Amino acid sequence: MEINIRRAVREDCPRMLELVHELATFERAPGEVSVTLEHFEESGFGPNPVYWAFVAEANGIVVAFALYYIRYSTWKGQRMYLEDIIVTESYRGKRIGQMLMDRLIIEAKEKKLYGITWQVLNWNEPAIQFYNKYEPVFDDEWINCSISI
Repeated sequence: MEINIRRAVREDCPRMLELVHELATFERAPGEVSVTLEHFEESGFGPNPVYWAFVAEANGIVVAFALYYIRYSTWKGQRMYLEDIIVTESYRGKRIGQMLMDRLIIEAKEKKLYGITWQVLNWNEPAIQFYNKYEPVFDDEWINCSISI
């Protein structure tokens, strides 16, 4: 099986959004996805993109993607924020997540970012084991906060 990693294009958005819904179901929140395809497309491929992504293709079908954006730390400067790596269930365990993560690391280095940050659910043992290969620092000091407006 040959996997091709490439930059996402607007035409990938419908499939990427399908994978977002698949992840939401896996994360026990299938009704929480409210982003529309139009908003998803515009946010990544409009005149002022706020995210970028890489997709993994098998036989011309997008089976996974990694989506990131740049965040800014007043202490450190620019850092990549990995929003999601999503691999469709039937392709998990085939090193596709690793291929995407390795591509993100290259991207961060090329952009001269000072690192990569992400979140993982504390009960998602397969994801935690995957990320442990990269020797991350798990931070139990900071509390996640958000508001909906």
